[in-house]
Amino acid sequence: MTGRVHTETVQPGLLARLIEIGRESAGHVTSTPSAAAEPETLYDRHGVLVVRVGDLAVKLHQADREHGAPFLERIRLAATVPDVLVAPLGPPLDVDGRTVTVYPYGEPVDPQQKLPWEEGARLLAALHSTTVPADAPSWGRPARVARRVSELGHGPAVDVVRRAFATLPAWIRGENGDGPPDAAEYLIHGDWHLGQMVRAQDGRWRLIDIEDLGRGDPAWDLARPAALYSAGVLHPDEWSRFLGAYQEAGGPAVPAEGDPWTSLDVPARSLAIQIAATCVISAEREDRPLNEPEQAMVDACGRISAAGDAA
Repeated sequence: MTGRVHTETVQPGLLARLIEIGRESAGHVTSTPSAAAEPETLYDRHGVLVVRVGDLAVKLHQADREHGAPFLERIRLAATVPDVLVAPLGPPLDVDGRTVTVYPYGEPVDPQQKLPWEEGARLLAALHSTTVPADAPSWGRPARVARRVSELGHGPAVDVVRRAFATLPAWIRGENGDGPPDAAEYLIHGDWHLGQMVRAQDGRWRLIDIEDLGRGDPAWDLARPAALYSAGVLHPDEWSRFLGAYQEAGGPAVPAEGDPWTSLDVPARSLAIQIAATCVISAEREDRPLNEPEQAMVDACGRISAAGDAA
């Protein structure tokens, strides 16, 4: 369900089982006549394996993610907003203790084409404007930030990232409760970026990957592009396209007029640190220097730590 193709370690047994599940599922879905087509690995990274089987996508989820009752609630929740989200076609399956879901296939964002910033912004605005069901699960807090920083090794870049992390509010660092007190809550995706969009068979864009769907602060759905823009990685024109479309669509994460950073500052700083930590970890594992965009994210952490704790 994520964009194609990063491959690390396709496990033959699991891959064969996902293909089998896709073909079995296609037999029950009349809109999948191409199920006999050659299967295609769309994504194999970070413990996630996604395989296209005809007009279906079969996803093996990360082993360390919680996929119990809250995930079932997220599946039901996603099905209530079909114009925004792609929901699984049925309940999750258990394959050797791993969670597997089946979705209608959607064409991922093509990085060689004009990127759909406006379409993503409008989808987020629509999601954020949806009435939040009383039983919607909570998004909680951005736990990935602390998790990534905890995985860092040693070195100058690591020290820069850790100093920036120390400036974040305690609740983001996992030291004080689940979130900021009295935060307004909306329905949010929880992990939005352009890789979380596909063009559905009706030609319209949808959001995918619902593991973090729930009640939360919508500013976190804008945090990744805001962080990339602040670091100089995302071009100002693309940021303006995204932010402007979101505001025009009436999204509640930022003011319709005035300074959007009153809402975005802490989420953007947090995602800048998370992205920088991921970049450093990847470079260490691949035994290579940071490339230019990665170094830009580390440099952004330097500016964050120099500014101190603004929260």
